[in-house]
Amino acid sequence: MHGADYSIPVDIPGLQFYHHKQAFVLENGGVLPRLTVAFHTYGTLNEEGSNVIWVCHALTANSHVADWWEGIYGREKVLDPQRYFIVCANIIGSCYGTTCPRSIAPETGRPYGTDFPLFSIRDIVQAHELLRQHLHINEIALCIAGSCGGHQVLEFAWLLPDKIKKIALLVTSARETAWAIAIHEAQRLAIQADATWRDNTDNGGSAGLKAARGMGLIGYRTFDAYKNNQTDIDERLDSFRAASYIRYQGDKLLRRFYAQCYWYLTKALDTHHIGRGRGGAEEALRHLKMPALVVAIDSDLLIPPSEQRFLAAHLPHADFLELHSPFGHDGFLIETEAVNRAVMDWMEGV
Repeated sequence: MHGADYSIPVDIPGLQFYHHKQAFVLENGGVLPRLTVAFHTYGTLNEEGSNVIWVCHALTANSHVADWWEGIYGREKVLDPQRYFIVCANIIGSCYGTTCPRSIAPETGRPYGTDFPLFSIRDIVQAHELLRQHLHINEIALCIAGSCGGHQVLEFAWLLPDKIKKIALLVTSARETAWAIAIHEAQRLAIQADATWRDNTDNGGSAGLKAARGMGLIGYRTFDAYKNNQTDIDERLDSFRAASYIRYQGDKLLRRFYAQCYWYLTKALDTHHIGRGRGGAEEALRHLKMPALVVAIDSDLLIPPSEQRFLAAHLPHADFLELHSPFGHDGFLIETEAVNRAVMDWMEGV
């Protein structure tokens, strides 16, 4: 097998694959008999092996970071392939090449579907670690991500405190909040309300996923963002601009993602807790002694600045920055000029 054993919903140029030849044991005791990790690399590893930047992607992104975070990728930017060897791995459960619910279960010869085992953020990071070893990377100069990618950065830093030299955490938290878990559960209920969600097909649960995406977009943006961009200028009685926007975004996700994968990934997000089994979040964060940049977006409703302030207060060597944006949680993907400048200035100063 050279690539994924399922149909990836979009064409992603430059995908590479690592096939782990042993059983992959999950945190909860479940087992994946085999594991494939899709990934991208950019640039060249230097002789010292000291120029690695590892990017962790968020919920429905993929490993092609040059595409979805292009504002900080390129010449003389944070992710400069002329200077750095950049790695980004597609996460377990995602349908962009890595083992997921649409993968073939060896026991049945059919896609796992809703029989896929539950997994955690720590399992995702253990897969990153297998890829790191496969690529013979001994040191990571910077590990960077936003949102649930930041959850992975924290766990990766805990796993490799001597190998990861700096971390940059954007709009993330020490544990998944009750607010976020509640949103995820509402999204899962929407998917489960679709009578087709357990169908073992790529389209199973599509109507539910469209509704779940709409719920998510309320938390990703803000009141002002919707007011300023989606308010109708006439006095219509139906077909409102904001409603059309939500439907459009739902249809857009359906063209590039699978409902079963989304359901499982939100379950994984709920497991995030850097302090689980480690004496609590404060104690766990104290063990991460590498320089850290913690970035908040002032209008973020999903993971508000109070969560980043907590991180900055308990990481021993953290710098905190709060950026202004009307775009809420999605600001880390939209305000790329400000993000790029902030991270570059910090990297030059530590």
